[in-house]
Amino acid sequence: MRGLVFLLLVAVSSAKVYERCEWARVLKAYGMDGYRGYSLADWVCLSHRESGYSTTAINLNTDRSTDYGIFQINSRWWCNDGRTPGSKNGCAIQCSALVSDNVRVAINCAKRVVRDPNGMRAWVAWRNHCENRDLSSYLLGCGL
Repeated sequence: MRGLVFLLLVAVSSAKVYERCEWARVLKAYGMDGYRGYSLADWVCLSHRESGYSTTAINLNTDRSTDYGIFQINSRWWCNDGRTPGSKNGCAIQCSALVSDNVRVAINCAKRVVRDPNGMRAWVAWRNHCENRDLSSYLLGCGL
């Protein structure tokens, strides 16, 4: 029991939930502003709607796939979690790498996702909450 409590404390202590402007600055530093034609506000809106800016978000889907990390990258198409039947692993990574405070892997995989013909439309949350909307509030007060 003590071991389980310790593991939970370690997991919680390594969870990073970004503030909006902090995350926008990280995305900008990684060259996401204008990447494949998507604005910085698109990326901030996407990650807000998908994970609430949490690096450790994990959500199970009805098709037995799982979404991982700050971008909620799906195990059916983009990463290998060892559990999803027929996984394509388009980013050639383990899904566990997407739930780390080191967001480089998640950002690189998100870049791979948008190079696909669907672009950001691969994310339902972006289609439903960000696409063709005024996203200026996502960068308001960030000084970017």
